Amino acid sequence: MLCVRAAAVKHFPSSITPFRHSAASFRHSAAFFRRKSPSISSIRMSSSQSDSNQIVEHIVLFKVKPSVDPSAVSAMLTNLNSLSSLDTVLHLSVAPVSRCRSKTLSFTHMLHSRYRSKSDLATYTDHPEHVRVVVNYVRPVVEDTMAVDWVAEDFSGPVEIPPGSAARFTILKLKEEGSKSEVLKVVRGVKDKFPSIEQLTVGENFSPARAKGYSICSVAVFKGVEELEGLESETEIANMEKDKVREFLDGVVVLDFVVPSAVQSASL
Repeated sequence: MLCVRAAAVKHFPSSITPFRHSAASFRHSAAFFRRKSPSISSIRMSSSQSDSNQIVEHIVLFKVKPSVDPSAVSAMLTNLNSLSSLDTVLHLSVAPVSRCRSKTLSFTHMLHSRYRSKSDLATYTDHPEHVRVVVNYVRPVVEDTMAVDWVAEDFSGPVEIPPGSAARFTILKLKEEGSKSEVLKVVRGVKDKFPSIEQLTVGENFSPARAKGYSICSVAVFKGVEELEGLESETEIANMEKDKVREFLDGVVVLDFVVPSAVQSASL
């Protein structure tokens, strides 16, 4: 599988498979339309926990052109990170990918954001500021993108992922005869098998246009890089979980990411 050099945010391989990582590489590196929802600041201030039983996850993967000037990449990241101030955004992090594993795809950067509803995500997608950033800072520097969205039901834990947390994103493509329900069941059960996972969301992609045929998505959040790296000691359990779904899968993309601090984000 392909890997991308380090910098900042699960499974079948990843969600259910531990991979070996370099702590040094992690530390060295560290979509958007109409309805207006209540101010997100009041939601963030009221509690660090989600008071809703679901959340909408939004992931965009970017492959930056090799020839692009580093200053243009930095400007892209800075402007994307600024979108966290939009009202419907509960959480937003964007930074270089620490590790990418896939047989056919490679990505260098990733954006992860969260919303209360699909309509809040649509509001973000159509927001003029988001459109401005995409047109002026993203499209000129990327050669490939991929995006997935899913509803995480029975959500619990912090909506905002703390800086320094490590996350593993896994996106699965099923064979035509693949059992969607069986794969979802296995991936949802991963948290019980690996106690170091502090938060796990799993769901079916509801925005297929930019997903390259991938349909099952998950994100596992860890306290930090050390906890994520600790998965390698659970190889036997991970292989057992992989064997449960291997026959149903036609593709897997796994990415690791470290949530940057505000200062790190500003300097990217």
